[in-house]
Amino acid sequence: MSFDGFFTHAIVHELNSTLKTGRVARISQPYPAELIITIRAQRHNYALLLSANPTYPRVQVTEVPFTNPAVPTNFTMTMRKYLDGAILEGVEQVGNDRIIRLTFNTRDELGDSQRLLLISEIMARHSNISLVNEKTGKIIDTVKHVGADQNRVRLLLPGATFIMPPKQDKADPYLPNQIYSDLVRQYQEPAELAKQLQAHYEGLGHDTARDLADRLLASDHLPTTYQQFIQHFDQPDPVIIDDRKKDFMAFPPLNAAGELQHFTTLSALLDSYYQQKAQQDRSKELAGQVLKVIKNELKKDRRKVKKLNQQLADASQADQYRIRGEILTTYLGKLTPGMDAITLPNFYDDNKPLKISLSPELSPSRNAQKYFTKYDKLKASVAHVNEQLKLANAEIEYFENIQNQIELASPADIQEIRLELQQEGYIKRKHKGKKQRKVRASKPEQFHTSDGTVVLVGKNNLQNDRLSFKTANKNEIWLHVKDIPGSHVVIRDTNPSDETILEAAQLAAYFSKGRDSDNVPVDYLPAKRLRKPNGAKPGFVTFTGQKTLRVTPKKLTN
Repeated sequence: MSFDGFFTHAIVHELNSTLKTGRVARISQPYPAELIITIRAQRHNYALLLSANPTYPRVQVTEVPFTNPAVPTNFTMTMRKYLDGAILEGVEQVGNDRIIRLTFNTRDELGDSQRLLLISEIMARHSNISLVNEKTGKIIDTVKHVGADQNRVRLLLPGATFIMPPKQDKADPYLPNQIYSDLVRQYQEPAELAKQLQAHYEGLGHDTARDLADRLLASDHLPTTYQQFIQHFDQPDPVIIDDRKKDFMAFPPLNAAGELQHFTTLSALLDSYYQQKAQQDRSKELAGQVLKVIKNELKKDRRKVKKLNQQLADASQADQYRIRGEILTTYLGKLTPGMDAITLPNFYDDNKPLKISLSPELSPSRNAQKYFTKYDKLKASVAHVNEQLKLANAEIEYFENIQNQIELASPADIQEIRLELQQEGYIKRKHKGKKQRKVRASKPEQFHTSDGTVVLVGKNNLQNDRLSFKTANKNEIWLHVKDIPGSHVVIRDTNPSDETILEAAQLAAYFSKGRDSDNVPVDYLPAKRLRKPNGAKPGFVTFTGQKTLRVTPKKLTN
């Protein structure tokens, strides 16, 4: 089921029973198109999520933790100004559409009572959240500003009059009607009946329409079946249906195929369904600038490596310049000013003739000296070039490791990766005059092996450093994939079983660049053998005395 009009009806009923008469305690905007309003109701704090994300738009109570940005957005500041301390009078749905209207009672700057509407439109890429003054009908602010160049019918800008989206010419399924009876008489094939039901009723998604069609076609008394169906949304039994792909519904469909996972509330269902998908989407959104910086740095480093390798290749030919210098010195008497080339016997190669280029503006001796100077310069550059090559390759490895971390990162991990790159000087800090927030590593992700042993996995370099040198005890086992980017992994046991080491190695392989391979080498050793060289980048360690396992990547349960 998509978040259609019927599901919207059900979530509105749930939100009213949970949040009505509650007071706004806190407002935050962890992501660009998502707003969190913490409402104190029934002696509980509830985090109400309003999402205008084009891929995952919804309204729900969430228990998923969010990390707020260091600097609140203008939209956040506006919401706080107008809604902080406001009382939620009620939540209602507009018709049977995917539009939810929350009515707040608060006071204006003069202390007079005023009602504000927070309107959430759950419409894919057209989703939006608007704060509207009920009395004037004027928009105070929207999470997405939509000008006349984007929509000629509706302006969604501060100060504009709020206009509802155009209403579809369809029947409200909650009002008395007999449309379904006529359609059942005309269409006996479930897919076609579902299509016709969608065409005639407002807010009917594909999955909901198909379930209603199945129930009507199997019914002996259509009015009773229809009423029971729509009443289900006031007393839902939320389920996720796992059949090749996961779907969610407000209650089990008549012809459910696949495994059913039940939830106590619709919000709990949405948390479970969207958490991983939305998390990945948010991570990519937050990682945009980070990935751009990494891509540019990798491009520069790879270009530098290519140039340095060419310099080494040139240096490997340095002896050719020395030989030419010596031959010219030996036959100096044969050179005359103004010559641009000369062919002389090469006594290093059986006196075979060797053509040597000359600079006509230089004297014979200066031409010979020019080759010796070139030779000396190339030989002297080898040590410097090798050192620069080592640094460039180390930086490439560092950025490739961060790329790997981003693929499995949560939004909190992305924030820390960004802070790390700021600390290393790759991303410029904003607000230079202000005190910068201290870079702190969050806790690593925790897993359990089959015998219950705790295994910790660092999800970014700041976590990796803290895990390896602060959290891990000296005799606990540390793991890392061999010679490729990956997470630091620690078994919280000084004498783990072979099975535990194997499972932890599989986990280390999963959180690495080799996660798509079938045979990944993983090093393991006591944490006390780890060393961090002076000046090394975050996440870089050296070690000795390791053992190696070859495993197939596998993620354990948390």
